[in-house]
Amino acid sequence: MEITELLTRAILSFIVLFILARIMGRKEISQMTFFNFVSAIAIGSIAATLVTNENFGITNGIIALSAWAVFTIAMGIIDIKFKKARKVTTGEPIIVIKNGKVMENSLRKTRLDMDSLTSLLRKNKVFSLTDVDYAIFETSGNLSVKLKENKLPLTREDMNILNSTAKIYPTATEVISDGIINTNNLKRLNLDENWIEQQLQLAGINSLSEVFYAEVQPDGSLYIDNKDDFVQ
Repeated sequence: MEITELLTRAILSFIVLFILARIMGRKEISQMTFFNFVSAIAIGSIAATLVTNENFGITNGIIALSAWAVFTIAMGIIDIKFKKARKVTTGEPIIVIKNGKVMENSLRKTRLDMDSLTSLLRKNKVFSLTDVDYAIFETSGNLSVKLKENKLPLTREDMNILNSTAKIYPTATEVISDGIINTNNLKRLNLDENWIEQQLQLAGINSLSEVFYAEVQPDGSLYIDNKDDFVQ
């Protein structure tokens, strides 16, 4: 391969990759799904082949890169728009520690062993299982940890000796996402759709379609985020 052709391929590959990266959006490595990770490897491999393999036509290389980018964007749109599809493509967060107890079945589902779990806890600056109330294995592969009450750091609210609100639930729980009620979470909280409708009416919301996201707080109240919010 002549130097001129090599430079041409390298420049074209760089330009196409730069444009596709801007179109596909910005995500940290920790936020990438497994499909995003695989797509990134595939796109990188195609770009490398385009530059170094003279038998791989430039037009075919650009088409292959663009196709993978379209697949990745399409999967992202599906994840955003369709909650049921998101469960298949991305999965769901899984509780691996509940009320201070390790959920062995959940560990098997996530293919974690105790060494991996304790390693993830240490990354959260937790060095003893006895300090943990809840731990949730996120779809990104990160571990979200809620410490027990007596292990939480002192806050300004604690120092002001304010009366703490009675806790009904251990953690905040999603009940509406993308305007769709999460009936499974409602059942876990012993709530129903009538309760949701009452809370929405109290908040001056007439239709479920107006709600983008809602979660039940530990004190039993409902946090609501409306659709079409804008920054003033």
